[in-house]
Amino acid sequence: MKTKKSLGQNFLRDEKILRKIADFAQIEKGDTVVEVGPGEGTLTKFILEKAGKVIAIEKDESLAEKLKERFKEVKKERLEIIVGDILAYNLKTKNHHLVGNIPYYITGEIFRKFLESENQPKSLTFVVQKEVADRIMTRDGKESILSISIKAYGKPEYGGVIKAGSFVPRPKVDSAIISIRNIGKERWKDGKITEKEFFQILKTGFAHKRKLLIRNLNASKDIFEKLEIPEKARAEDLKVEDWFDLVAEISKVSK
Repeated sequence: MKTKKSLGQNFLRDEKILRKIADFAQIEKGDTVVEVGPGEGTLTKFILEKAGKVIAIEKDESLAEKLKERFKEVKKERLEIIVGDILAYNLKTKNHHLVGNIPYYITGEIFRKFLESENQPKSLTFVVQKEVADRIMTRDGKESILSISIKAYGKPEYGGVIKAGSFVPRPKVDSAIISIRNIGKERWKDGKITEKEFFQILKTGFAHKRKLLIRNLNASKDIFEKLEIPEKARAEDLKVEDWFDLVAEISKVSK
């Protein structure tokens, strides 16, 4: 099948890898799974073996029609195929898992959309660029605005590398499976800080990576001493718990 470069299509057909993705998503019988960009339905097949219902959202109309033909024997209450853009789609399904081999170019947007949503998924399992997965998992020991933003909502788990040669057409880089589990907004429920405050201060802290964090934030030495954060620390040195403590203290001073 001819792929559409504009949609970032890279098809994965290795059944061993596809089964691994479905297994790593930790789907249980009766769960509802929203699959992003099902494409040819190769992953859909394995998700259907585990889930109670699959809602497959495909932007490519021609592929959506082929999916309907491929799975015509599957009952409608078990598989719903929707033509649409996941980034524009208003997902109303509650308590769902989000799974997909997603186009690289929407990775950041899709994480942001669903983690910030009031209707968050229970878990999120994606195939992403290996470099992005490594940043989320802080393989180099340095946090990023991406890794902290994700850890603020849930726990990332690494599912392994998928070599570029496993895809058709072959992308220029390797990919990796990553899951975000235990997703929620519990960290903000005590009312000490808001999501908006947290991300505003986080963004300010990472604005100039080479500068010391205390200067980026224009924060007092007293706050850093109280939280036992070294004055020479940079934004990338702080773990997610440190960021929540720091934002809470800065917020106290500003109120």
